Amino acid sequence: MTASDQPPIEPGWYRQVLGQYPTGVCVVTGHSPEGEPIAMVVGSFSSVSLDPPLVAFFPDRRSGSWARLRGCEHFCVNILSADQEGLCRKLASKDPEKFAGVAHDLSRSGNPILAGAVAWIDCARHAVVDAGDHEMVTGRVLELDISGGSLPLLFFRGGYGRFTPASMVADQDGGVTLAQLRSVDCARGEMERLADRVGGLCIATVRVGDELVIAASAGQPRGGGAATLVGQRLPFAPPAGAVFGAWLPPAEQASWIASSRVPAGQGPSLAAVRRRGYSVGLRADAQRALSERLLASARDRRHHADVEDLLAALNYDPDELAEETKRDIRLISAPVFDSEGTMELALTLYDFPKPEGEHGIDRYVAQVAATAAAVTAKLGGHPAPLA
Repeated sequence: MTASDQPPIEPGWYRQVLGQYPTGVCVVTGHSPEGEPIAMVVGSFSSVSLDPPLVAFFPDRRSGSWARLRGCEHFCVNILSADQEGLCRKLASKDPEKFAGVAHDLSRSGNPILAGAVAWIDCARHAVVDAGDHEMVTGRVLELDISGGSLPLLFFRGGYGRFTPASMVADQDGGVTLAQLRSVDCARGEMERLADRVGGLCIATVRVGDELVIAASAGQPRGGGAATLVGQRLPFAPPAGAVFGAWLPPAEQASWIASSRVPAGQGPSLAAVRRRGYSVGLRADAQRALSERLLASARDRRHHADVEDLLAALNYDPDELAEETKRDIRLISAPVFDSEGTMELALTLYDFPKPEGEHGIDRYVAQVAATAAAVTAKLGGHPAPLA
């Protein structure tokens, strides 16, 4: 049977089947020759090429918004956040004043960047080609950015919704091995349960040479949050790498400490980490600056010298944990071991609510340690002896 002999596809059935595939919701914006803003809601946006950087969307030929946008030499794709369904419906309407009251900035090309969008991609029109009752519009990316940390708005089975991640895991990239990702995958259920119980964020970190890579995350930021740091790379350096450094062989440990930017005598106590079986990060002025820098560097997933300087200014693992010191704990990391007793990954809990009661932080520590032990057991591992 040739293609011409095939019976026609019934449009309703076509929509129903294709509706099983969720799509993101974007608003493509531009401006008229008079400078008036133009907006078109699309669910057919896609990345096309990395070199050169090209993206595409597929407007309906009959769309009035596309008729206005088609003459624009530049356009901006705004990826809507999950709480912008109302804005989506407003901009999809035929209201001639649909931009009234819509907060936005302008890209360098003069295109509206919608306030609250997850991200935006500003483009120069590259090509417009026939695609049946639609057209395929490709744009060359001029500039792009992540605007906020919200989850994206989705369109699925004829309605709007949101993605609710239990946990997110990095792909096999940048030297993270398949074996490491398998271990991380074993940890995901335990990470999700820990994040749910405590109300914080849990990440799994693996070592790749002289870097630490955030391979998975679970939980939702309490303050609306930042973009995911999954895939972010950090230098394997004191003090933040203490949970890994504490279980290095003695010769490697000495070399690792010697390479530190932390002033002599101010670094983490690896003996204390080994003795306690976990690492803690304390409140420090550099924390907020580091968080902001990590989000910025998430654009290229590399670490930079200023990140290393900020890391060196953090406060980790004093030799003794007095009750007053415990009140400053903002991060708890525990090691996970493989079947040979070698450290496989670290589980870190942070962004947790202020613990209640005199021994509240001890309960958090106990839950992180128990989670790491459970993952070690799932891997058939056994912990290295404590000092």
